[in-house]
Amino acid sequence: MNAAQSKSNIEEINTEFHFLGPDDTLLIHEEEGHLKGQIDAYQGDDESDTVLSYVLTIGTRKDDHVEFKTAEIHRKYYRFSGELQRGTGKGEEDADYLRLVGELQIVTVKGDTGEESVDRRQVVLKSLSADEISDQ
Repeated sequence: MNAAQSKSNIEEINTEFHFLGPDDTLLIHEEEGHLKGQIDAYQGDDESDTVLSYVLTIGTRKDDHVEFKTAEIHRKYYRFSGELQRGTGKGEEDADYLRLVGELQIVTVKGDTGEESVDRRQVVLKSLSADEISDQ
């Protein structure tokens, strides 16, 4: 066994994942263990903005453990802690090539008190295929 070898068989995360809604996406770009990117969340017809882009403000990866937190928009932000895994896709261009599996927290901040309420969800976020990414 080579001691210099990484504990992960996945070199970098540079792709988009399906997020909560059918058109929502999570874009992650990894540089030396630091994660950058954003969540694009589509809003209902009654909202003034069609898409809200929650930029990742903190993001790290150590081996296959991934954590990130987004900026706050309209008193809401996201936190994720979980594992990076191989999915069922055979190549990087295939859907579900990578998965993020773990706990997603949707944090809502009350305006008058600053108190946070947290909606915790166990999620499996699957990577998009190359065709899905190019269609956007």
